[in-house]
Amino acid sequence: MTSAPQSQPAPTRPTSRDVARAAGVSQATVSLVLGDKWRGRVSEATAERVRHAAHELGYQPNLAARSLRLGRTRTALLVVPALTNEFFARVYTGAAAVAAEHGFGVVLYPSPEGTGPARDPFASARASLDGVIASSMAAGALDVLRGAGLPLVMLDSDPADTGVAARVNLDIADGMRQVAEHLLALGHRRFVHLASAVDTWTFAVRARALHDTLGAVPGTSVRTVPAPLDVQAGREGAEHALGCSGPRPTAIVCDDDILAAGACKAARRLGLRVPDDLSVTGFDDLALATAVEPELTTVQLPAEQVGERGMAALLAVLDGRPAEPGSLPVHLVARGSSAPPSADGLRS
Repeated sequence: MTSAPQSQPAPTRPTSRDVARAAGVSQATVSLVLGDKWRGRVSEATAERVRHAAHELGYQPNLAARSLRLGRTRTALLVVPALTNEFFARVYTGAAAVAAEHGFGVVLYPSPEGTGPARDPFASARASLDGVIASSMAAGALDVLRGAGLPLVMLDSDPADTGVAARVNLDIADGMRQVAEHLLALGHRRFVHLASAVDTWTFAVRARALHDTLGAVPGTSVRTVPAPLDVQAGREGAEHALGCSGPRPTAIVCDDDILAAGACKAARRLGLRVPDDLSVTGFDDLALATAVEPELTTVQLPAEQVGERGMAALLAVLDGRPAEPGSLPVHLVARGSSAPPSADGLRS
């Protein structure tokens, strides 16, 4: 009769004491380093030695115990106007990457009313979250979450909004100035601004920068046509603008790439060639910008970096540190949808 095989004891998980012994430091130092609170208390070399020892041992901190000890859930809420826009998906990717490095999770929450008032997605935000990051929302739309007493980090939002723990903005105005200067340098003087009908800070900044830049050059004209943010609305708005009486515009400046795709469709339906008869520019540099033909001249926004900076700002606030200041730069990507106006276009 054969005896049953002896079960093997489960391998023991390395502890912070094991990491401390391997790195030649105290457990308190391990806690500081792995809790990302070592700056100013521990040298960079010591911190690196602790991280290396933890990696070699396969050490994983007990996040549940740490949360109870610190009174934190290690969870952040990212509020966005919609899930269908690629920009917000990239913001989430950046925020989640930084969060993971610090043992945090990010819950993505699309506001049910778009940029309008957001509802508390949990029975009690205070009990479920450590903080809120909001992208391209008005601060007033988050009153129910701010009422929970959570730190709020705003992304791509009005600097005049108060009650915000930290803010991460893009240099949106400079992006639209780059578009206007690019088209002016090509020789365009008659413009249509295909503007987003969404009333938010970021689109107001785009409109102001465009009109200020074009208005400073004698002989220019610009007409604004508002449209909802979808391809069909962009096409209808552009068709209306191009079909009006008077000299035809030689360039359409769009508030985002989706509207620009609609403008390109409108041009084709009216028998106009892009960019020979009409230049079209976008904003955001979504994947769509290189999917259309000709590819869109647009402004590239570092969406993932926005998310990274936003999560880093929330972590700084939670640790009592100042968030990194300054706006993130953006830059124009000139592609095939913009060119000098044709001689016929200048005369028409």
